[in-house]
Amino acid sequence: MAQQPIPYQEALERRYRGEHPIRTLLYFYKGDIRKLAWALGFYVIKHSGVWALPLLTANVIDVVSNPDTRSLSELWLYAFFLVVIFVQNIPTNSIYVHFLSSANRNMELKLRSTLTRRLQHLSINFYHRNSTGALQTKLLRDVEMIEQVTRQLFEVIPVAMITILIAVVVTMIRAPWFLAFFLITVPLTVALMMWMRSPLKRHNHDFRVELEGMSSRLNEMINLIPVTRAHGVEADEIRQIEEKLQRVRSAGKRLDAVTAVYGASAWVSYQLANTACLVIAGYAAYRGLFDVSVGDVVLLTSYFNNLTNAISQIITMLPQISKGLESVSSLADVIESPDLEHNEGKSPVDSVRGHFVFEQVSFAYPNTDTSSLHDLSLEVQPGETIAIIGPSGSGKTTLLNLIIGFIRPSAGRILLDGENINDLDLRTYRHYLSVVPQNTVLFAGTVRDNIVYGSQDVTVERLRQALIDANALHFVEQLPKGLDTLIGENGLRLSGGQRQRLAIARALIRDPRVLILDEATSALDTESEAQIQEAMERLMKGRTTFVVAHRLSTIKNAHRIIVLERGRIVEIGTHDDLLRRRGAYYRLRAAADSLV
Repeated sequence: MAQQPIPYQEALERRYRGEHPIRTLLYFYKGDIRKLAWALGFYVIKHSGVWALPLLTANVIDVVSNPDTRSLSELWLYAFFLVVIFVQNIPTNSIYVHFLSSANRNMELKLRSTLTRRLQHLSINFYHRNSTGALQTKLLRDVEMIEQVTRQLFEVIPVAMITILIAVVVTMIRAPWFLAFFLITVPLTVALMMWMRSPLKRHNHDFRVELEGMSSRLNEMINLIPVTRAHGVEADEIRQIEEKLQRVRSAGKRLDAVTAVYGASAWVSYQLANTACLVIAGYAAYRGLFDVSVGDVVLLTSYFNNLTNAISQIITMLPQISKGLESVSSLADVIESPDLEHNEGKSPVDSVRGHFVFEQVSFAYPNTDTSSLHDLSLEVQPGETIAIIGPSGSGKTTLLNLIIGFIRPSAGRILLDGENINDLDLRTYRHYLSVVPQNTVLFAGTVRDNIVYGSQDVTVERLRQALIDANALHFVEQLPKGLDTLIGENGLRLSGGQRQRLAIARALIRDPRVLILDEATSALDTESEAQIQEAMERLMKGRTTFVVAHRLSTIKNAHRIIVLERGRIVEIGTHDDLLRRRGAYYRLRAAADSLV
């Protein structure tokens, strides 16, 4: 029967908070629990040799040591059972791997797909609070940890428990008096192991801390190489790195020494306990006590070894299982995160003129006492270019995020073509919007892939015209493979000006009605700025445009310039009007000119 996947909407809407991680884990495997049960069953069958071998071996020894009372046919029967137990491992192991792999791979696909869908709907504030590295870890490492904890919960722990049960039951049947020896020695052996693990754990932690510190310092050194070379302090950097390397070496040697002592001590403890078991069972058999046979000596010794190993395995696995369940809770928190951009059920946008009205708009970020914008009122006509300037922290970025719809007003409202933006499906609105940021975001694909990203059915003619309008066609044609040239991660094989022109070409391809230019020329040289300024003038033509910039060349031709200070509009007008007033804009321009 075909596997039915979890409905993604069901997974996204499910309540996880307050639920035990084991129950959440079972939900992640919804539809595959039967496969896990089959996997467990076949694992037990394939593993049966571990439990049966001591018993069959004991019986063989009893047959050999008592030729007068035991038949040789018993030997062949036990040999046959041993062969069957060993050979069955091949098919049963394959079936076990098939069921477990199918369940795990389905879980990984469903969980990562569900996380991807949730990440696409979480608000921008969520990403401001969570690092990219942490989210990548959740999507990759945490899912892998869940797969590992599943193997442990459905494989190691049940088998260890069955091993303990079989050892106790068989011993109770063959030599019940020997259970007293188990009850005394097994806890002592486990307690000794736990006591010896404590310093090992501490030194392991110390070594990991030193290793992480070295890794961080090496990463810092690589990033600082241009500065290091420019200041001629290579010797200082080498000295600092070598100090880190020495500390790692010392911590590693201490860890190796403790590991050696622990490994040897654990091995000696096991062997002494096994020796005690062997001697006591052997003495009982020699003296004819408690009806212990020669085969029982082997059986008791083997089961004692299995018993101690099983308990040790459970103790070793518990911290790993705990980490895996933490991953389960971590992923559940992301899937259930309430920090969503709510668009479902809202009015779709099928056209945009670009008429904006801001009515006493205020915004305060969560967990802050002050507002980033206060009572902002402004009307922007379709096709108008509005420049936004102000000192750092004045609210420029907050205003842009409100226009894009990344955040929504805490008070007041924003009207788009007469409709409250809070009532619109912002995903459809953004089809008519383009953003050209200060730091161009490109990915490790071809030039063509980066330009047409997010646009469908782009013709060659339209693509070429976008490159012409962005002043990018000339340099693209000079690339080794033209449009099909790979540009490297974030376009590292291109100059800053080239990357920015590709961003403008990407915006032109979308033919947006609303355009946002966020410091699009701030990091460019004069020649590149001139080319990009010319391209941006083509891009802005006929579109409602919001420009954040410091350079006069970028904003002087704006229809209106608004000056923000502490989240309020303190001035608004054309470039010439604001200079004549000699107010906030005049002071900002004078301060900027003094830095040139």
